[in-house]
Amino acid sequence: MAKKAQSTLINMLLSLTIIAVVAAAALAFVSGVTAEPIEQAQRAKKEAAVKAVLPTFDRLEEVEIEGVSCTKAYNAQDALVGMAIESKSGKGFGGNLVAMVGLDAEGNISGYQILETAETPGLGAKAGEWFQKGNKGDVIGKNPAEGLKVKKDGGDVDAISGSTITSRAFCEIINNAYAIYQKGVNEQ
Repeated sequence: MAKKAQSTLINMLLSLTIIAVVAAAALAFVSGVTAEPIEQAQRAKKEAAVKAVLPTFDRLEEVEIEGVSCTKAYNAQDALVGMAIESKSGKGFGGNLVAMVGLDAEGNISGYQILETAETPGLGAKAGEWFQKGNKGDVIGKNPAEGLKVKKDGGDVDAISGSTITSRAFCEIINNAYAIYQKGVNEQ
């Protein structure tokens, strides 16, 4: 019969080290295998969001304005019809709130899609629908030149019931996107 290894500090440390190395190698392998599919899914989600928030276009051009990822949309006559801007705020109730914001050639909000949120389900997580066309907080078609604010702060945007912090973060996202839009339009 085989002799049992003695339970010493060195044996315990060696065993734990081997287990940690094997676990780290397994995690690194899984991370390497899943990294590309995750990146492709995120890229596809952003591409779909760009197409969803812009007015009708014939050609897209990806640009970076002050470190922000943007997509300019042009018609067949090569006139700018809008821009899609990935905008974010770290002031959401749950942390970061990231959206793709579409602005038409006049600077009016043509659409938005939430790309990332950590907001409370049933409250702040409603931002994906709350501000859409026909809903209570509808911002589609508004021009944020003067800055969007919730009614509680003297603006004209209906905040999500019970989620004013998320609503303020959403307004900040739109205002940030509009500032980038202005810079992108002036570059032409």
